[in-house]
Amino acid sequence: MASSGGFLFGYDSGLMGAIITFASLQEDFRYGKGVATKTNSLVVGIQQAGAFVGCWAISLIAARYGRRQAIMVCSAVPLTHGLPAFYVGRVVSGLGLGGSSVIISVFSSENAPKEIRGRLGSFYQLMYTFGIFTAYWVDYAVAKLMVPVTHCPAALLGIGMLTVTESVRWLVQQGRHEEAWESLTWIRADDSEETRAELKEIQVSIAEEQAARSGFQYRELLERDNFKRLSIGVIVFLCQQSVGATALAYYGPQFFKILVGAGPSNLLLTAIFGAVKIVACGTFVLFFAERIGRKSALIGGGVFMSICMIIITIVTKVRPPPGGGVVTSSGIATVALIYANIMAYNFSWGPLPWPIVSEIFPARIKVGVATGVGSQWLWNFMYSFSVSYMMAAMNEYIFLFFGVADIFVVLFTIFVLKETRGLSLEEVQDIYSSDPATTKRFSGASVPGSEVETASIDKAGEKAEPV
Repeated sequence: MASSGGFLFGYDSGLMGAIITFASLQEDFRYGKGVATKTNSLVVGIQQAGAFVGCWAISLIAARYGRRQAIMVCSAVPLTHGLPAFYVGRVVSGLGLGGSSVIISVFSSENAPKEIRGRLGSFYQLMYTFGIFTAYWVDYAVAKLMVPVTHCPAALLGIGMLTVTESVRWLVQQGRHEEAWESLTWIRADDSEETRAELKEIQVSIAEEQAARSGFQYRELLERDNFKRLSIGVIVFLCQQSVGATALAYYGPQFFKILVGAGPSNLLLTAIFGAVKIVACGTFVLFFAERIGRKSALIGGGVFMSICMIIITIVTKVRPPPGGGVVTSSGIATVALIYANIMAYNFSWGPLPWPIVSEIFPARIKVGVATGVGSQWLWNFMYSFSVSYMMAAMNEYIFLFFGVADIFVVLFTIFVLKETRGLSLEEVQDIYSSDPATTKRFSGASVPGSEVETASIDKAGEKAEPV
């Protein structure tokens, strides 16, 4: 339910990518073809600017009122009309999307058992692809209309969060141990000794984290290991945006126009593109997320995507589409390569950056997660705003640009990232630390002069002996 915020993000992204090609948009908002590139860039990109602000602002609400309330706040989306109001609405909806992307990741990781943390962390990306899939087919169905189809997913997220309980870890942080016990037994559907032991472990962990964060100052982020983690979190999402999949999601019909020429089939090809995305991402999340190494998946995905993009550039340059709706073998080949490319993305750089960034930061600098996710929206804005201009200037060479970017992404993965599949959060900190003693201090494993005490909860929900 929480990850339906990813559906909202994908639905909006897919919807706008096609709507900006509709003649009805130009007619309703009264702008000419001479400013179409500028308008398209603003319509798509300005929302990401709002999301960049929102992912930081929402932390204040989440800390005080809880993860559940914060997600509900993020689901608010305005109804607007007229081009200036439309821009404002895009920014405001971006605030909600950006905030939800941070809080949903935190909410999921705080409630997930470590055995399936990677799978649940990837559900946001799965719901994102499902949102794009739905939007593409809505676009195909209403190509001649301009209808208010953007608000139902936001309402689903806001109302749906009423059906779930608050984050167990946040409740423990607030000292609300009985509510934490009730929430944990609800989400685990179990009140056995194993669940009580899990609550005790969470209580001890929270006490250690609070001790670890005591006296934290932001300048600590510039310390060697902290700055390294911060840089990795930022660059991982730069890599995710640089492989070209987000650009394809936003500007699908325009990309297919480069491959097969202008024609009504572009919306259909984009809709099929969305179906391929969801099948690939769903297959990965449900069957492969916890079975293959994350680093191996990122390297393999990057290499495969690079090969696809480079071949597309060559074929499109040698055999350009004839136009007029004529389908050629080279056009079919390039479309197939685009579909293969997006399958590789959804087995690698689509779902994996989210759990990777959420787990590399120790408790003392957990603010780094917001920094990493916030940078995702910055890079998203950069590409969503510039791709329209890039396509106008580069034409088929835009595929070569993404193919070369894939090579740099692979090199970054080989030389910088570590394998973290199946490791506990403490073990992840060890492999990213140059000083094991520093790792222990950051994780709260050893706090000199202190004795961690926390109340456990018995089966009836009452306080028992301290741990």
